Amino acid sequence: MKQAATLRLRPILMTTGAMVLGALPLAYATGAGGESRQAIGWVIVGGLTFGTLFTLFVVPTAYTYLARKREVHAAPPTITHAPHPAE
Repeated sequence: MKQAATLRLRPILMTTGAMVLGALPLAYATGAGGESRQAIGWVIVGGLTFGTLFTLFVVPTAYTYLARKREVHAAPPTITHAPHPAE
């Protein structure tokens, strides 16, 4: 799992970085219609940033927690007494 995380981190960060940098001119738009462009730009920048942080930290943490919880509940029951001999 660590190897998969290591392999996927760089592409995720580079894709998000490119999108955020591409949306910054919208976020800092001026002139005619600049206010509406700024609103859209900041929504894109904020959404991508929040989504990336969520993807990198919250989702793996939740998955690990649920996987451990499932392993505990899926453990086979232990036999505390010897079975009766067949007659």
